[in-house]
Amino acid sequence: MDPATGLGLGLVFVGVFVGGLIDGVSPVTFFGSPAAFLIVLASAFGATFLSNTMGEAKSLVKTILKGIKGQKLQDTGELIDQIVGFAEQARREGLLALEEQARTIEDPFFRRGLQLAIDGADPDVVGEVMEADVKAMSDRHKIGSKMVTNVGIFTPTFGIIGAVIGLIHTMGKLDSPAELGEGIAGAFTATFWGVFAANGIFLPLGNKLTVMSGAEIAQKRLIIEGVLSIQSGANPRLLDDMLRSSLPPSERAANDEKKSA
Repeated sequence: MDPATGLGLGLVFVGVFVGGLIDGVSPVTFFGSPAAFLIVLASAFGATFLSNTMGEAKSLVKTILKGIKGQKLQDTGELIDQIVGFAEQARREGLLALEEQARTIEDPFFRRGLQLAIDGADPDVVGEVMEADVKAMSDRHKIGSKMVTNVGIFTPTFGIIGAVIGLIHTMGKLDSPAELGEGIAGAFTATFWGVFAANGIFLPLGNKLTVMSGAEIAQKRLIIEGVLSIQSGANPRLLDDMLRSSLPPSERAANDEKKSA
């Protein structure tokens, strides 16, 4: 699990349930109504499936797990070192000298783009092909993050529906005043879970998936810039400075210290 996800979920659960306990509400109360879970979660997922095609809906659980686990991108500084190393070799020995090196690249996107450049494809074609890959990936990510966000949008509404169902059931017991308090509390359990699931889990995960997508797109655009610069025979030192301008100031400072050492 991504550390930020674990910390965030931990703080959410501590804030809500420990806060409730301090206020005199036992956490057991929130878990005493299986019907509330069914009404809120099953219905919210159902509404999300209804909003998408079956092909998209199949990936919902996988997308949620991806948001929880986080992403593992190559360290940007190491990636820049790799690109600059290729640029130095290409400048000394020519693009064809990179053919053996290209096969060792783990990232399929980088490997494919560099191979196109080595094969002599026009730079405009290389750029267009790589940008098309990025756009297709971005579109997939948008669908996934929107689905998770939609679950968060639907859960509060079905929480209200669950509360209404509970109140309808409770109103049928007006001749038993002793059961009214328990029935009303049970009815609002669904509302609690709807609001909690939306604001504590699904909406934040939807935002996280958007942030993760942005980071991956930024790295792929850096690769595109690097491949096109290698193909054009750019000066490796200037290329290094240009690519590192995209790094945060703290990482740039660390890199400068490393170079000085």
